Amino acid sequence: MVKPALGTCLLGAGLLCLLSFKAKFGRLAGEDPSPPKTPAEELATFQLEPGMKIQLVAAEPMVQDPVVITFDEDGRLWVVEMRGFMPDIEGKGEELPVGRVSVLEDTNGDGRMDVSKVYLDSLIMPRALALIPGGALVVEDKKLWETKDLNGDGKADTKTLIDPTYAGSGLPEHSGNGLWRSMDNWYYNAKSRLRYRLVDNKPDAARPDVARWLRDSTEARGQWGISHDDKGRLVYNYNWSQLHADLVPPNYLSRNKNHTPTTGIDHGLTLDRRIYPIRPNPAVNRGYIPGTLDKDGRLLEFTAACSPLVYRGAAFPKAYYGNIFVCEPAGNLVKRNVVEEQGLLVAARDPHPGKEFLASTDERFRPVHMATGPDGALYVADMYRGLIQHGAYVTPYLKEQTIARNLVLPVNRGRIWRVVPESWTPQKSPKLSKASTEVLIQALSHPDGWYRDMAQRLLVERNDRQIGPALATVAQKGESELGRFHALWTLDGLTLSNPDLLLTLLTDKSPLVRTTAVRLLEPFAKTDKSIRAKFGERLLAEWDKAPIEQVLQMALAAAVLEPNAAQPLLAGIVERYGSMPLIRDAALSSLQHQEYAFLQRLMTAPDWQKQEPYKEIFVEMLATSIIRKRDAAELGSLLTRLDANKQTLGWQEKAVLTGLSIGGSDKKMKPVKLAVAPAILTRSAGKVDPARLASLAAVFEWPGHVAARAGTTRKSLLNDDEQKLFALGRQHYLSTCSGCHGTDGAGVNRFAPPLIGSDWVLGDEKRLALILLHGMEGPVDVAGKVYNAPEVLPVMPAHSTMDDATLTAILMYIRNEWGNNAGPVSRRTVGMTRVTSQGRVMPWTATELNKYILQARAEEAK
Repeated sequence: MVKPALGTCLLGAGLLCLLSFKAKFGRLAGEDPSPPKTPAEELATFQLEPGMKIQLVAAEPMVQDPVVITFDEDGRLWVVEMRGFMPDIEGKGEELPVGRVSVLEDTNGDGRMDVSKVYLDSLIMPRALALIPGGALVVEDKKLWETKDLNGDGKADTKTLIDPTYAGSGLPEHSGNGLWRSMDNWYYNAKSRLRYRLVDNKPDAARPDVARWLRDSTEARGQWGISHDDKGRLVYNYNWSQLHADLVPPNYLSRNKNHTPTTGIDHGLTLDRRIYPIRPNPAVNRGYIPGTLDKDGRLLEFTAACSPLVYRGAAFPKAYYGNIFVCEPAGNLVKRNVVEEQGLLVAARDPHPGKEFLASTDERFRPVHMATGPDGALYVADMYRGLIQHGAYVTPYLKEQTIARNLVLPVNRGRIWRVVPESWTPQKSPKLSKASTEVLIQALSHPDGWYRDMAQRLLVERNDRQIGPALATVAQKGESELGRFHALWTLDGLTLSNPDLLLTLLTDKSPLVRTTAVRLLEPFAKTDKSIRAKFGERLLAEWDKAPIEQVLQMALAAAVLEPNAAQPLLAGIVERYGSMPLIRDAALSSLQHQEYAFLQRLMTAPDWQKQEPYKEIFVEMLATSIIRKRDAAELGSLLTRLDANKQTLGWQEKAVLTGLSIGGSDKKMKPVKLAVAPAILTRSAGKVDPARLASLAAVFEWPGHVAARAGTTRKSLLNDDEQKLFALGRQHYLSTCSGCHGTDGAGVNRFAPPLIGSDWVLGDEKRLALILLHGMEGPVDVAGKVYNAPEVLPVMPAHSTMDDATLTAILMYIRNEWGNNAGPVSRRTVGMTRVTSQGRVMPWTATELNKYILQARAEEAK
């Protein structure tokens, strides 16, 4: 009687084990682990935030391999279809012209696209799209083309080359893309240093089918996808870091060639890399690395973050406005970030850690791009395929997983999904192409950002110069702050900006309008002496009462003022707000070739006699810019000002010498020839650090002294390129680290321990890289002394949003300064450490980190 019961129990246990195995790994023997699903089947796999629903808008064969989506002025959905992407596991056939751009339309208003027309086909790996008058800019075969539909049949009739070098690299994951039209009427790109602007919509007589385009350089941004917020700040990301943005308008901080900014552009909005898939993700490129997947095989952090979109629609609840959504195709999900402004900074956070905004149990759900529609809905382009890694980066592990899991085929599928509130109902698309000028001007103040952006674009493209007075009225008296903002940029796009109007707006009640007025006045002040004088007077009179956003723009605008206005303006701003790294960078960006005059002003100013950390940093930054200019007369005068007869050198002298030493350490630059021997370098033995003196002696020559480049121990350890990284590392250190560790690396009480002589700095470089990448918490022993809260902060934050080059520069610097002589850091150290520690989302403790390093060494020794 016992045996049958036991057999039943064993059978039940076996079934439970099989069910558990299937639940965890997704299949039984012989079962397809991730079979392709129909759109209806995929729809059942989604998990959304409460109160939201997802609807199918279009699917194959109407749309295949969608990588970019955007709506035109009449509510039609344009889709870039990269149908040649990875046809097989080897990527054979990608060079074939099988891509296309399609236009989808919902003609009956039921919310589903029912008409599709191919606008342009026979394309090689198309990757970007922007709508323009009568056609579209299209990127394919790595080139930028202007296409036009001349007869209104919905198909491109002309295709003219605009820029043959647009995309740069041929690899899809690392080539230019985006073509995002921003508030300032320029088209910006990700993974690119280029921007474009339509400067004349009237055709050239020699090329009647082509409008004239201006190409300009700009800062490098992101990897795949780009958008902007209500204030026009550009937002982008990298596959490893989900959210970055510009805190200042483009092309300001890079103006001063004597200064390297370390803030303002490419600002990481969040350190949070954690994601929460609802299915195992074994087929990811680094799934074999411990820590990439959790115990259930789910991806722990972003590996394919792309296409960040700022939601500015009116259909979602108010709490969603301004949120930024990020695609993570490797994890089959879309993350939501709530954005918060913190003075000049912007930060983002996950409102619901542990649960994503949108996730799927279908391994082939691949969200790669998003757009907001005229209906306020969030549209998601789903590439719907198993393999999304490009062939150049497919590891043997991923290849094995992809083949074993039958993920190579099918290809050329794709879906467009719409996410809306549960109570949402479809509405008929607008026809703004036929809207009157009056309607479009009203739309500049629409509560939905799609309408504001579209109205601005259409008004600029129509080029009706009679609408200036109406736009000026909106800019001056409109009830909507954002409407006034768009009216100002529409005037700018039409070259109808009025300096008299802008001068009256400098004291407007709206910080956004005030700041925009400053920015738009700059070109007038640059070319008109009378306006320049008025502008300078107004800024000097208003800066100390202005909101901080406007103060920042004033600091940036100082570059167009006369020195007698710019210098007192910047002196006041830096004195009050110089503790903010962004303000320091902004001020220096406006001081090209005025650095020495400005330093002279500060060194004698009563407010600059007392040492404060930010003043020390700024004086050093000025000295660094002066040595990079390499004007012998200025440098000779500066060195003469430094009093070698003082018993001890003051903080100003020390900061200047540090800036000259580090900033002038480029071995490829010729020594600066001085007319006379500088006393500060020849009679300061015992007052100046010997290593600093030796470095300076290698920078300058004077009668009887020839610069020797052998100098210090540090110089013998670092080659020319490493020395450049060392100098760059100092700049980043001052902006990012000195607030806690001190400008001299000695540590700051209540903040952080010293870096001088610390084994954590001088020891294993991989261990140090791990600290910078993930942070550190708890007690730490430095040179025999244990530091713990409250003597230091309880946690050192992670710096994972910084790229590998920046972190390498910081490591190079702190390991070879203040008597530290650890030598060069490999450029591969940070990159490989970031990869091999993937999945780590918490700070290290000292014990935990040392254990990890010992285990890593043991593994390497096998």
